[in-house]
Amino acid sequence: MSTAIYPGTFDPIHNGHIDIATRAARLFDHLTVAIYARPLKSLLFTVEERREMIEKALGHIPNISVATYQQLTVEFARQIGAQAIVRGLRVISDFELEFQMALTNKKLAPEIEFVCLMTSQEYAFLSASTVKEIAMLQGCVNNMVPPHVAQALRAKFARPGNQEENQIRLVSLRD
Repeated sequence: MSTAIYPGTFDPIHNGHIDIATRAARLFDHLTVAIYARPLKSLLFTVEERREMIEKALGHIPNISVATYQQLTVEFARQIGAQAIVRGLRVISDFELEFQMALTNKKLAPEIEFVCLMTSQEYAFLSASTVKEIAMLQGCVNNMVPPHVAQALRAKFARPGNQEENQIRLVSLRD
């Protein structure tokens, strides 16, 4: 049985993530969408909120599961018996970072393959940062994220206080 993980922070999940996960699920017997819980960046949503949004967005695909992890990605892949790590590529600058991560992961875990899927053209502009900024400024993100994610973004930014107060601060030594 071929198993892969699709790791990321997914803060929040958007249609580009959903596209990559859906396509990867056709390539592997099982795909785990792996939510990295301790990135070196500020998060808008808790790991529980991110998990819930992903499960709702991808729950209709029977060979996809969702999990969270805090260790090295390759260690998590080993832990669940994954043979591959899936990543999405949007633009040329993504390739440089993903190539470096692939080589590093190959050094740490030579038995695990690194598979990059090119984003579908209609999602090439999408990033979680872009989605959050548009939502923060009360722009429409309805064509960028599932309806339940758009609603969660509106609720998050409707809270009183500035943007800094809405973010979850986490520090990590990953990467």
